Parts: sequence; structure tokens; C-alpha cells
Amino acid sequence: MKWFYIDTSITDGDRRQGPFSIDEIRNFVSEGKIKDETLVWHSGETNWKAWKDFPEATEAPEPTEEELLKQTIETLLQSKLNRKRYAGFFVRANAFIIDNIILSIVGAIFIYLMSLAGMVDLAAVSDIMNQYIDNPASTELVSKALEIPGMSTFFTIWSLVQAAYFIVFHAIWGATPGKRLFHIHVEMADGERLSWGFSIFRFIASIVTQATIIFYGLGYLIVLIDPQKRALHDYIARTRVVHDLIEQKNSKDFNKEV
Repeated sequence: MKWFYIDTSITDGDRRQGPFSIDEIRNFVSEGKIKDETLVWHSGETNWKAWKDFPEATEAPEPTEEELLKQTIETLLQSKLNRKRYAGFFVRANAFIIDNIILSIVGAIFIYLMSLAGMVDLAAVSDIMNQYIDNPASTELVSKALEIPGMSTFFTIWSLVQAAYFIVFHAIWGATPGKRLFHIHVEMADGERLSWGFSIFRFIASIVTQATIIFYGLGYLIVLIDPQKRALHDYIARTRVVHDLIEQKNSKDFNKEV
């Protein structure tokens, strides 16, 4: 289809310009040579009419091969960047160690405060700790610790503190401080954030996983072979531990710079 337009800047002679393709006409529009009121005609039309009255004036231009290639590359990159990256065994283990260090520090402070209040014998607790360091596999230390006045109260309160730590952090932020340090978080299998109910349910399920320690920790070790890096409590609670999008965003920014 051939297009023509009236060039009003010509004051003498034939002011009709053309023939042009529709892409050339659009280029003239972007350059300001053709305005909304400029008379335009193409083969098949009976009369000249203003450019703004043509459907082509409001239609988006067909993308060039270069634009199509760019769009395809961006789509592929975006698809790759948005793909879930599941957190593996070692990064999860490191996050768990950080969380337990935090909990141990809080527990030590709590024990110290209880000793100041005369609720527990700090010297007896220290002796139990030294025995544990010498022989971590001893099965008698727990019963000996419970025999210390005040320790049963401490373990009860401490169990509640530990439960609150994991439940609250996962329900509000989707990650404990240990997980946040390694840029990973917990979410539901469909990608939604954990509700309070599922955060509680996941913590209870994690107790089941901890019980598999007597079976060489199989509840944790399945992370090594599962395609989605799930531990036993992730299977039970239908959750996944994934890397944060911040890492994917950094990769995207790097690709732009390159």
C-alpha cells in the first residue's frame, strides 16, 4: 500500500509527497513533518483526510527485527531471574547455626539472671556444661541437669522462647535472623508467605524432623537429594526455603551493566 501526504510547507507547485510506506509515514509523524491535521491519502481511499482520522494513527507500529530480538532476550532473562532458587542443605545449616548461637546467648543471659535471683545454681550449671563439652554423647547429662533446682523451670520457659523465636520470625518476615543473614526465606509451595497458622504448624513439624536425629538425621539429609531442597518438615507443612529475589535483582543489574 502506497501512502501520500500534502506538504503544507511547499508554497508553489505540487505539494503532494509520496509514495511512501506506512513505516516511512510514521517516521514523518515522529519527526513532525506530518501532524494530526495533515492531509494524507493511500491507495484504496476515495478522498484525502487528516492523518488523525486514519486507524494507523493510533495503532502501535510493528516492532523491528532488532526490537523483537531485544524483547525476546529480555523475556528470557526475566524468566530466568524470576525462577525459584531453592536453598540447599549447607546454607540452611549455616542459618540454623546462627539462629542457635543467638538463642544460646539469650539463654546464657537468662540463666545468669535466674542465678542472680537465686532461682538456679550457676556453678552446678557450669559443671554440667563442662561435662557436656568433655562428652557430648552422654545420655545422662539431661537428667543430671533436670536435677538442678530451677532447671526444669528454665527448660520449660526456654522451650517457649525457642518456639516463639521461630514462629514469630517466620510469620512476620518469613525468615529468622539466620536466614535473613544468608538471604533465604520460607514460603508456601504456591509462593505465598506463611500465615501464623502455618508458621506454628511448620514449627511443630520441625520437632518431628529433629526426632529423626536418632536415625542419622534423615529428616534433614533428604534436603541433599530432593529437587526442591525440602526437609521433612517442609514436606509436612508444604513449605519451601528459597533464595531472596535480591540476589536475582543483583544479577539482573549486572547484566544491564554488561
